[in-house]
Amino acid sequence: MGSALNIGKLFGIQLRLHYTWFIIFVFLTVLLVSPHWLSPLWWITGIITCLLFFASVIAHELAHSLVGRANGIPIKSITLFIFGGVAQMTREATRPIAEFKMAAAGPICSLVIGCLFGLLWLFTPITIEPIAIMVQWLAFINVALAIFNFIPGFPLDGGRVFRSLLWHFTGNYQRSTLIATQVGRVVGYLFILGGILIAFLRPFGMSWFNGLWLVFIGWFLENAASASYRQSQFRETLHRFTASQVMTSDYPVVPSDITISRLVQEYVLVSGRHFLLVADEGQLKGIVTLHNIKTIPQGNWGVTQVKEIMIPINKLKVAYPDQDALSILEQMDDDDMNQMPVVSEGRVIGLIARDNLIRFLRIRSESGI
Repeated sequence: MGSALNIGKLFGIQLRLHYTWFIIFVFLTVLLVSPHWLSPLWWITGIITCLLFFASVIAHELAHSLVGRANGIPIKSITLFIFGGVAQMTREATRPIAEFKMAAAGPICSLVIGCLFGLLWLFTPITIEPIAIMVQWLAFINVALAIFNFIPGFPLDGGRVFRSLLWHFTGNYQRSTLIATQVGRVVGYLFILGGILIAFLRPFGMSWFNGLWLVFIGWFLENAASASYRQSQFRETLHRFTASQVMTSDYPVVPSDITISRLVQEYVLVSGRHFLLVADEGQLKGIVTLHNIKTIPQGNWGVTQVKEIMIPINKLKVAYPDQDALSILEQMDDDDMNQMPVVSEGRVIGLIARDNLIRFLRIRSESGI
């Protein structure tokens, strides 16, 4: 998810804020403060309440992440955005029980947090109105979050639980994903329909804004379900191909003893590449990137050789001809890489780039192969 700000790490997992988080933060704060606009105490309470709510969302996603990691599913980051939070996995679960545990952990965590705030509300003096309303709202919103996420529409947590059960009983991951995403799309359309009806009929004193928000959520769920199924298809496609089938032989190779000045003039500016393989007589020595070049002052380019700034082969991640393309993409995600050389018997025989994999998938999809 782009346009996100890194805010730190918890348990080795990167935490990020998407720009839409600030929109919902301001909206909820204003909603909680209304109609006590002139009270500093209410404003402070409103801000603290929103911060505690988003801490609850982080706890929800951390529950997913830590249970997933314990079951062999690497988690790269957690991003907070307008609809809550999302944990980015670098690979999917390989067993239905692993997905079941990971998917159920989040809503269970939210339910526990909601119950704890509910107990706290019972012991909060009603005379301290802002605090009582804060803990009551946090109890309600966390329980609501748990219930909402248990809706069996993929990619909601309930949809993942539903898929894991289908996967367990049928043994067919792809068919289970198809059914779960179709249910997810139906759930999205039902939200849209319900939102439209609320906007026009306004039952139980609800406003048109409630309906509009429901439509927005439905639209998001339908799109997320469709995108999740396409991603699942892409991953299944990649699993059927090896590195030798998806690699490209059109890649620039530079010798290790040329200067950075020659490298820039004869290779970087000519090819427009940000990533170059370094090899001597076919033997891979390492890679050099624009980032490596930028670490050297331009005045020293004429006397600094590529071998002095390259990433050596013993620090490189490489792919092998018979390795399946999906595992290579997952390795790229794990290590934040966009390219990976394909090596056979110590010699470079090809290069796999993320954009080439995407192009490969798009061509197959458009041609119906």
